[in-house]
Amino acid sequence: MRLRFLGAARTVTGSSYLIETNDKKFLIDCGMFQGARRIRSLNYEEFAYNPGEIDCLLLTHAHVDHCGLIPKLCREGFGGPVYATKTTTELAMIMLPDSAHIQEADAELQNRKGQRSGDAPVKPLYTLQDASNALKRFSIVSYDTELELSDNVKAVFRDAGHIIGSAIIELYVTENGKTTKLVFSGDLGQPDQPIIKDPTIINGADFIVVESTYGDRIHQIYDKEETLAEIINDTMDRGGNLIIPSFAVGRTQTLLYYFYKLWKAGRIDDVPIILDSPLAIAATRIFMRNSQDFDEDAIALFNKNGNISELPQLRICETAAESKALNSSEGSAIIISASGMADAGRILHHLKHNLWRPESTILFVGYQAEGSLGRRLVEGMKRVRVMGEEIAVRAKIMMLDGFSAHADERQIVDWLGHFNKPRPAKVFIVHGETPAQEAIKSEIQKELALEAYIPFRGDAAEIEGRACKMELSTIPSVSVEKDMEEILKNFDADYRAVRKKLLQLVIKRPELMEPIIRTLEKGWKYLKRLFAAYNI
Repeated sequence: MRLRFLGAARTVTGSSYLIETNDKKFLIDCGMFQGARRIRSLNYEEFAYNPGEIDCLLLTHAHVDHCGLIPKLCREGFGGPVYATKTTTELAMIMLPDSAHIQEADAELQNRKGQRSGDAPVKPLYTLQDASNALKRFSIVSYDTELELSDNVKAVFRDAGHIIGSAIIELYVTENGKTTKLVFSGDLGQPDQPIIKDPTIINGADFIVVESTYGDRIHQIYDKEETLAEIINDTMDRGGNLIIPSFAVGRTQTLLYYFYKLWKAGRIDDVPIILDSPLAIAATRIFMRNSQDFDEDAIALFNKNGNISELPQLRICETAAESKALNSSEGSAIIISASGMADAGRILHHLKHNLWRPESTILFVGYQAEGSLGRRLVEGMKRVRVMGEEIAVRAKIMMLDGFSAHADERQIVDWLGHFNKPRPAKVFIVHGETPAQEAIKSEIQKELALEAYIPFRGDAAEIEGRACKMELSTIPSVSVEKDMEEILKNFDADYRAVRKKLLQLVIKRPELMEPIIRTLEKGWKYLKRLFAAYNI
């Protein structure tokens, strides 16, 4: 058997693994690369295999970094089934068309700009029709039920506790009289999340492929309900709006669950709760009709009180016109809208109309990437540009940690600690940035005494029974030295320009000196951690 790492290798997106056995060739996930332009460009490369030769695909869950390239795979020749849980299949029915719409819109915008400069037209990564065709390939599998891919290959989907419908995949491959068990964690959830069940505990495996998104940190533990109640009541008392940029699948439903509990307990008033994201609205409806995946607490709550959609003050904004009308409404409200990092979508309108209001609160409940508007607000910028207009930031800006759907360092190690019958011969660490991966690798080796390896994209493991031989990546790439030289050349030019602008800025606005220093210190701390991880 050959296991090849084709995505989420030393990065957090593009999850994809190719498995070749004596009688089968199949994929675990086929995700989109997201983030910086250099990472996104990988989406446009040819697949490292012939899609027409792939027999089937096993999908861990519906986030785009795990399923987002399935339409491209199908368009280029894949004709087999895509196996996924019922809820993952239903979520994919909204996620993939939404992604296709973005691809088409981006291509259209690029072509309008390119037409003026005489550039050749570009095609979208894939189209709505490609997404529609791909969705016809989905085949539903149940949790904890054996799926026979061939006489020698079996798979079992277990609940990963990440988002509703997410799966850990157990794989059993028999070759030359030996059966090898591989476990793919997918995105591993943290225990005690609202609504969904805890990640399934598995007792043994020969090899594990485990994610490491938060492999270098511990989630904060605090009373989230109490903190949310305080923020809501404080904002309503001030007569403002509570604006929450939120991710459509997972985070939005968690917030609605907390709001529902707080309202039922009389800890917040009948304040209007407005869900203003077409994708989040569709995802919430899918959540509520798949209660078979809920944990016992959620089932008990909804059986006793009815479900979230019965909240009398919950209002759904289906159209863009309804969304814009919110900003001329009187009174206070809680508005949940996308995107989660405040970089695009309907949330921009709400920020434009509320950032300048001292009575309003902007609440972030998820990771804010470097360079995003959300990150700039969290770090204390007092003036930001929104939709072409410079806005003074007078609203209260708050950030609540601990809402992540990913297991942290301690939770990953605890989950791995149950693999004793048999103990893994090797743990492959994927889906994380280098500092997080190096940190969790150290913990796995120190606490569990397991061999751990962090693959590069294109690395392959030749596996026979419990024996494993690594083949280093054969995927061609640009020269590292040449690449770094180009980066530093551009960085040097940017540095001179930024230095000049920073000087002008602090002369004009001396109070910004402190947030500027904090930002620069964070960048240097990250580099030092990176150097230390490789003993440089």
